[in-house]
Formats: sequence, structure tokens, C-alpha cells
Amino acid sequence: MKDNCKNKSALLVVSFGTTSEESRRLNIGAVEQAIGEATNSFPVRRAFTSQMIINIIAKKEGVRIDNVREAIDRALSDGADTLVVQPTHLMNGLEYDKLCGILDEYSGSFERIALGDPLLTSDDDFDKVADAVTSATLEYADGNTAIVLMGHGTEAAANGIYDRMQDVLAAKGRTDYYIGTVEASPSLDDVIAAVGRGDYSRVVLRPLMLVAGNHAVNDMADPDDPDSWYSRFTEAGYETVCVIDGLGQIPEIRDIYADHAHRAIASLNM
Repeated sequence: MKDNCKNKSALLVVSFGTTSEESRRLNIGAVEQAIGEATNSFPVRRAFTSQMIINIIAKKEGVRIDNVREAIDRALSDGADTLVVQPTHLMNGLEYDKLCGILDEYSGSFERIALGDPLLTSDDDFDKVADAVTSATLEYADGNTAIVLMGHGTEAAANGIYDRMQDVLAAKGRTDYYIGTVEASPSLDDVIAAVGRGDYSRVVLRPLMLVAGNHAVNDMADPDDPDSWYSRFTEAGYETVCVIDGLGQIPEIRDIYADHAHRAIASLNM
């Protein structure tokens, strides 16, 4: 890459965001660092899509994080003529569509714009993510344990990634892994029923999300909420263990994001 591109380029890493400082550092920050190390000719900038989370962080921590338009405007004011945007979204869903719409608004403001793929896009992505998740939870796979991955879920057609990932895991012989979502399908009831058809005494819960934020802490792991995943599986008679780690804490996941950003830059033919 030409050195004269260095000061005129910006790489914007876009995340939904989280109010948890620790999860933000361990997951989003780690992904941003991996992308920066893989694409060191492009200065990395952060943007969140959730204005509510941005506002909470500003009030709680006194830290101001740009939303997408603010980050793009800042890159323009700094003289960037090339913009690469790498989302940390899992799928090409509603948030990704919104991001595409914003970038369309700036199509005439930069000489070049490139948008990287979400985490789960190609067949290779699904294969690598399945391997990464199973490796990260291998210590629990003892034949008596069902490993349940909790996704967010979406009303968009992209929700099909969860069934697709389930199929990929099954093809790898990992029939002890089950995927459900908080807000779509497969639902918690679906997953409890599926696990019940197996012969398990223990269930391990882990989020299938970039960050282990409010959904992981509240919807998944809250022992005082009778509707939490922990409570529902415990009530069903399983020894239930919660792993409060986001996908961003898995090095192989970070490598996928970094590869997607690198491919986006390569598409510019600079």
C-alpha cells in the first residue's frame, strides 16, 4: 500500500456498543486492535450504532463515542478521502442495512468507500466460527453436557444464520451444541425441548454475541429472574453453568473480522 494513502485514509470499526466497560474492552476493543494490527496503514476509528448506549456511556463514564455519522464527518474534517468501514455485526441484518444506508449518503464525499462483511457471511466464515466456538468451549464437552449458545435474533431474513450455524455444527459431529435466540427463533422453549431430547445432566450457556453485555448478564445468567435462561434450564433439572464471555474474546473470531477488513481494503486496489 502506498505511504501517501496513510494520512488520507480512515478505517471505521462499527459496533452496536455496550454499556459494560469491561466487555467493551475485552471484546470490541480487542477486535479493533486486531483489525488495526492487520491493517496498520489505516488509522482505526470507533463508532457505535446505538445512540442510547452512547448517551449512557457519556453520562456514566464521561466518555464520548461517535455514532456512525459523527465518525464519518470527523474523518472528512480530518481530510480523509478513503473510508473503509468494518462492522462487528454477526449478520447482514437490520443494523447492517442501516449502515449501508448511511454510507450511501456519503457516496459523493469520499474518493473511495469500502464496506467489510459481517462475521457470518461466507461458507468459510461459518466453518471458522463453528470451529472457534467449539474450541473455546471444549473443556465442557464431556458427553453429559449440552452447550447452548444464545444469540440475539432478528426479525430480518438474516435470522437464518442461526439455523445455518446449527447445521454446520451438526455436520462437524457437534450434536451436543444447541443455538437459540433471545428475540426470534429458535426460541428458549425450542432449545429446552431440543436439549430434552438428549441425555444430558448439565447445560453450559454462552452468548453467541460479540459482547457479553446486558443480554448475557440479564436474559441469560440472572439467577433471580425466573425467565432467564439459567433459571429455566435449572428449573428443568439441569446443572446449569454460565460463561459470560463474548465472541470478541476468542482470538480466532478476531482474526475473521481482521481478514474481512483486510479484504475490504484490498478491494480498493490502492
